[in-house]
Amino acid sequence: MQKVRWGILGVARIATNKVIPAMQQGQLTEVVAIASRDGAKAEEAALRLGIPKAYGSYEEMLADPEIEAIYNPLPNHLHVPWSLRAAEAGKHVLCEKPLGMNAAEVRVLMEARDRAGVTIGEAFMVQTHPQWVRVVELVRSGRIGRLRSAVGTFSYFNLSASNIRNHREYGGGALMDIGCYPIKCSRMVFGEEPVRVSATIARDPRVDNVDVLTSAILEYPSGHCVFTASTQIPLQQSMCFYGETGRIHPEIPFNALPGEVSRVIIDDGRDLIGTGRVVEEIAACDQYTIQGDLFSRAIRSGSPPPVPLEDALLNMRVIDAVFRAAETGQWERP
Repeated sequence: MQKVRWGILGVARIATNKVIPAMQQGQLTEVVAIASRDGAKAEEAALRLGIPKAYGSYEEMLADPEIEAIYNPLPNHLHVPWSLRAAEAGKHVLCEKPLGMNAAEVRVLMEARDRAGVTIGEAFMVQTHPQWVRVVELVRSGRIGRLRSAVGTFSYFNLSASNIRNHREYGGGALMDIGCYPIKCSRMVFGEEPVRVSATIARDPRVDNVDVLTSAILEYPSGHCVFTASTQIPLQQSMCFYGETGRIHPEIPFNALPGEVSRVIIDDGRDLIGTGRVVEEIAACDQYTIQGDLFSRAIRSGSPPPVPLEDALLNMRVIDAVFRAAETGQWERP
């Protein structure tokens, strides 16, 4: 199968430090261009990463007929506008999460996808990481009995007023940046959609009143997910699933270390000292390499991408509901 020729929109840190080097190791991905509104930054990144072409504007790269697919790691408020431009230029698009600023934006992108006949998906790399594939498999097999509860945390500390994650107009805040992960992963493992949502949010005027501490309850047909996301508590991430006969959790759920063995812990809960604890090791891999290759395979085969827009829409609807619930103080339906 021929490699897909990729262009990168922007020189975001996640792209230059993680995604591009990983995609360059893929069997089906070839990164051939990178663009920035600052031509010098594009040239520097291209030189450092061994990318053949550098463009001083996004428009110029989208006009390159050799580029088949675009990876969009731009700030959240630019996800849909530039993904739209790419689709209209006939490019397939892999867009960073959260895919839009709200569900309405995702619907607009879905319409553009259908008009242009291109493949567009959300870059939720956890979807295809082998540790999450295994967690879903174990839960579905009944290893921990009937799934009843999921509990998650995701946090880091960032008080910089200049950081883009601390600007509301750019889609900043804890829920959009990291709260989307426990939402996505609980939906993925439950295999259901939340029927209603309750939430509370703390905002900080020092950083544009973005949400800096968000906690929510997602009520599923089969059980509950409770999570907290914060940009003002120490670095932490966890995601544990509780069934009637045990619990299961990946050791590092969201940012699994590339090139390192991942661990999935299963415990039958017979005591509090871990007598019933079993650890499964998942072979070292890079989830961004896997993501790029599977998206490229979807392009070549004409099959749906790992995280299609339909799934992105469902996740965005839950995010919207969490914001509404925090404002109204009532349960809200996605």
